[in-house]
Amino acid sequence: MAESDTIFSSKIKYNGIFNFGDFYNFCYAWLTEEIGLIIMEKKYSEKLSGESKNLEIKWEGFKEMTDYFKMNVKVDFRIANLTKIEINQGGVKINTNKGSIEMKITGMLTRDYKGKFETSAFKKFLRSTYEKWVIPSRIEEFQGKIAQECDEYLNQVKAYLDLEGKR
Repeated sequence: MAESDTIFSSKIKYNGIFNFGDFYNFCYAWLTEEIGLIIMEKKYSEKLSGESKNLEIKWEGFKEMTDYFKMNVKVDFRIANLTKIEINQGGVKINTNKGSIEMKITGMLTRDYKGKFETSAFKKFLRSTYEKWVIPSRIEEFQGKIAQECDEYLNQVKAYLDLEGKR
């Protein structure tokens, strides 16, 4: 069985004005284009309560880093009290949204994701020896890369929401 270690886990909260469609597309595009993940939407639920919506979205993504290492990412969105509003920007009326966002990202490093070292007890022993004595610096390198990419993603999302809110 492949071993996964959680390397990065953090969340952000935002309350204000943003365009939900643009935000959703920005988040998806950054993960797929900038990081190179293959993303699957595991959950999308929408609950209406009067004029507002509450959304829950869960994404899972992965990227094969080598034949031995794989990056797994989980992103959970909770959008509360999403309402449509109209703002006046430079004399032009723009339809957008207002609400609160809570987003959590978890980055994991999976080792031996193909299960090549799981076929016998001797191969499991070889794997533990390999990880402990041969490639510990590579493991640390990939852990740092995952933490860096997840942190950069959160920073980009924060910057996007800051710019949207200041319009």
